Amino acid sequence: MRKKRSLLSLSLAVLGLLLLAVLAFLAWGLTPARPMPQVFERVPGLEQVGANERWLTFVPDGGAPTVGLILYPGGRVDFRAYAPAAQAIADRGYFVALVRMPLSLAVFDPDAAAEVIAANPQIERWAVGGHSLGGAMAANFAAAHPGSVQGLVLWAAYPAASDDLSQSGLRVASISASRDGLATPEKIDASRPLLPPETVWVVIQGGNHAQFGWYGDQNGDNPATISREEQQAQVIEATVALLESLK
Repeated sequence: MRKKRSLLSLSLAVLGLLLLAVLAFLAWGLTPARPMPQVFERVPGLEQVGANERWLTFVPDGGAPTVGLILYPGGRVDFRAYAPAAQAIADRGYFVALVRMPLSLAVFDPDAAAEVIAANPQIERWAVGGHSLGGAMAANFAAAHPGSVQGLVLWAAYPAASDDLSQSGLRVASISASRDGLATPEKIDASRPLLPPETVWVVIQGGNHAQFGWYGDQNGDNPATISREEQQAQVIEATVALLESLK
C-alpha cells in the first residue's frame, strides 16, 4: 500500500513539474520582444492589429505587383517589429506579407507561406524569407515545397543541415552583418554548401543581429557600429535586388 502511495505521489510530482514547465514555456513565448516606438510612428495603425490576424499585407500605392515576399519574423520577436522594412519594400513596388507566428516562433508554423500564396493568386512569382529563426524556417518551407517559391531571402539566417537547397535552382540572397553575435559570420559562411552556387552574399559592415528589426537590443549580440536606419537601408536594398531578379 505504501509503495502504491509513493508511486502516486511521484507521478503527481512529475505531472506537476511538467505542468510548470509548460506554463513557463507559454509565458516565455507569450512575452516576445516588442516593437520600438519608432515602428508605430513609421507604420501607422499597427496598434489596432487584431490578435486573430494571421499576417499583415503591404502593397505599393498604385499598380498591381506581380512579385511578392512572405516574411517570417525572428524568434520571440513581435512580428510588427519588421513592419517598417516590409513597408519600405512594398513602396519599391512589391507585395509583402508579414506573418504572425504561434508564440512568436516560426518553428511552430513553417508552412505558413502556403496559406499566403493560396490567398493571393494575383502574385505570379514569390520569394519567402525571414530573420534568424524566421529565415531558417523560410528555408525549410522552400525545401519542403519545391516550386512554390522562386526566391529565398535570409536575414542573419541559414538553413538547417537537413534543408539542402544547393540544387534547388532558387534565387537566394544571404544578408548578414559583420558584428552579429548570434548568426555569426562563421555560421553564415558554414552555410554556403547548403545554398545554390549563384547565391548572392551581402555582408553589412558594422551591422548586428538586432538591427535587422525594430525591437531594441538582444542578449548575446554585439554592439553595432552603424545606425539602425543605415543597416535597414542596406537590408532593404539587398532584398529588393533579389525581388527585382524574379521579375
